[in-house]
Amino acid sequence: MSIYLYRLARWCFRRRRLVLSAWLAAVIAIIAIAQLSGGKTSNTFTIPGTESQQLLSVLKQKLPTASGVTTQVVFAGQRSDVAAGERRAGVEQAITALRRVPQVASVTDPYQAKTISPDDRLALATVYYNTSSAADVKSSTTDKLDPAVAVAEKAGVDVEFSGQVYPQPAEGASPEAIGIVVALIVLIVTFGSLLTGGLPIITALVGVVISMMLFTALAAVTNIASAATSVGAMLGISCGIDYGLFILSRYRNNVIDGHDPEEAAGRAAGTAGSSVVFAALSVIIALCGLSVVGIPFLTTMGLGAAAAVFIALLIALTLLPAAFGFAGTRVARFSRIPGLRRAKAATQTAVREPERLTGTRWARWVVRRRVPVLIVGVIGLGVMAIPVTQMHLGVPGAEAQPTSNTARRAYDLTTKHFGAGYNGTLTVVAQNVTDPGQAAQVAAALRTESDVVSAGVSTVTQGIALINVVPRTGPNDPATSDLVTHIRDHRATIEGDTGTHLLVGGATATDIDVSSKLGQALPIFLIVVVGLAFILLTFAFRTILVPIKSIIGFLLSVGAAFGAQVAVFQWGWLAGPLGIAKSETLSFLPIILLAIIFGLSSDYEVFVVSRIKEHFIKHGDARQAVIMGTGQSARVVTAAALIMAAVFGSFMLGHDPIVKSIGFSFALGVLLDAFVVRLTLVPAVMSIIGARIWYHPRWYGKYVPDPDIEGEKLERELGARTPEPVPVRSRP
Repeated sequence: MSIYLYRLARWCFRRRRLVLSAWLAAVIAIIAIAQLSGGKTSNTFTIPGTESQQLLSVLKQKLPTASGVTTQVVFAGQRSDVAAGERRAGVEQAITALRRVPQVASVTDPYQAKTISPDDRLALATVYYNTSSAADVKSSTTDKLDPAVAVAEKAGVDVEFSGQVYPQPAEGASPEAIGIVVALIVLIVTFGSLLTGGLPIITALVGVVISMMLFTALAAVTNIASAATSVGAMLGISCGIDYGLFILSRYRNNVIDGHDPEEAAGRAAGTAGSSVVFAALSVIIALCGLSVVGIPFLTTMGLGAAAAVFIALLIALTLLPAAFGFAGTRVARFSRIPGLRRAKAATQTAVREPERLTGTRWARWVVRRRVPVLIVGVIGLGVMAIPVTQMHLGVPGAEAQPTSNTARRAYDLTTKHFGAGYNGTLTVVAQNVTDPGQAAQVAAALRTESDVVSAGVSTVTQGIALINVVPRTGPNDPATSDLVTHIRDHRATIEGDTGTHLLVGGATATDIDVSSKLGQALPIFLIVVVGLAFILLTFAFRTILVPIKSIIGFLLSVGAAFGAQVAVFQWGWLAGPLGIAKSETLSFLPIILLAIIFGLSSDYEVFVVSRIKEHFIKHGDARQAVIMGTGQSARVVTAAALIMAAVFGSFMLGHDPIVKSIGFSFALGVLLDAFVVRLTLVPAVMSIIGARIWYHPRWYGKYVPDPDIEGEKLERELGARTPEPVPVRSRP
């Protein structure tokens, strides 16, 4: 493989204008397609085959209005009740104005529906839209909600919104932009050059633009979760920069070593590029593995993110060598930026005296103290993982939003005046209903449940009755989940007495079903992904011990990341400084985190271990190979991990609690895996095992092809050549 990548890079280098034109044409074309498609992502999570989805299908067929998208409007009296006088008149005028908003099908009047709090301080109205998906509600529609209720506010009534869609403030600085700025700073410090540091950023941005526009275009024909675009952006930026960083670093060293730019580009792609290919394949396999659990929104999320990584790989192997053709030997120059002298010295040391590198000194220290380092590292990660035993899965709702968010204020007001259960009303559909008396009988039976506050018949039509059941506890309280399970398990008695058939659903029950299905799918996913990655890594390194070590290290780092997630988001540790509200663990986070961290841990495993094997092949000294290989890869892996963490961590600056939890877990998982596992525990373990870690049976070497990710075959074909080193100069 290294030979083919060598030839591809040289071809792209020579035909750089053609390659650049092709990628620019691809960017323009996908932007045009995305803009014409008008696709929009959605925050609705559904799983076919669950009871809540069956209920939704019944409602779509027989009562479409009740199955559509809604906005909850909360009217709160500032100093007195909302049930009389000027305040009531203001609320009624606001209801009338809301009915005139485009795309609104109907609005419930709280005075007619009797949704007034016992203290008369709060009134709840529901806006129903004539669309079946939140993505179909135009932003121009939600923008008109605030002006519509202005008349109520003038009458002394506070108004807040919640539900599937509601007015939200414009986002501040883009998290992606913040992550890119941090990444640029890391790259400039690493390379000591603005030009060199900027190359991976530019090429990564090309890939991200293509990926995000692809998401938008596909959203026009299929349902794509909003979190999928965030995950795709995170991976597109971070992997794109990292892959460019590894190849660029080797190219620069080759130029400083005296190779002409075209030859340097070919050798960089043949060596570091081979590692990048296997690293990217590890991530892609882990992400595609999400499709085996049979959950549509996870499948689209995984395949979309895998596409983003694949595009980043293609750009690193084609557009980056073409960029080398334009940059030439200028990548070996240093900018006259204050404070970057150490970067210049470190680069010269990395090329000519690798034994003096800081990473080499660290690796030597780890190897010398390998046993205590291994024990302390494993125990430390194990302790961090302890909170995992208290993990509670769910879908963070309005209660996880910051208090500045209108949905959070609506949630708090509803809890204060009605009770927490009114934020998570259950929807029960009784089928085979022939008269209102049957529906009333079902509602009366549901009211006898100890954890039910109220149960009222909303509508009776076309043989079904819609019954709203208010639990005593909030939507993400374990007691609410127990109530849903209890009603479903014991509904046979109600059905026998009333002659109906019951379905329990609604937003709260949907979240419970999603969490349950994801929990069941987790072991299957883990087995499939770990199995496939084990095969890939065994093929890459031609030994069984390296993949086993990699998988154990991954389990340690991901367990510690899970533990920290529970401690911060569920227990509230450091929640204040981090701007996080306490909430349950996002139901699909464990599967996503396993996929991403496993793929990225394989990335760093490939980059570090391939360097170690490269030295072992040349000299045969296992422990010295560990020291030199770790030392030479440490600087680049450190920069890559910091960039990954910066990109992921920047998403914590947004408002969405789902994206916050993803960004936090990804960032911490990457840092733990890179610094604690790959640059500490891996060299410790490999120095203990020694040369035996590279053992494989003779039949394996005979029948399984060698992918040559270290570039050994390439070196033999090119022959040993020692060019004159190029003087490293500062930019004039």
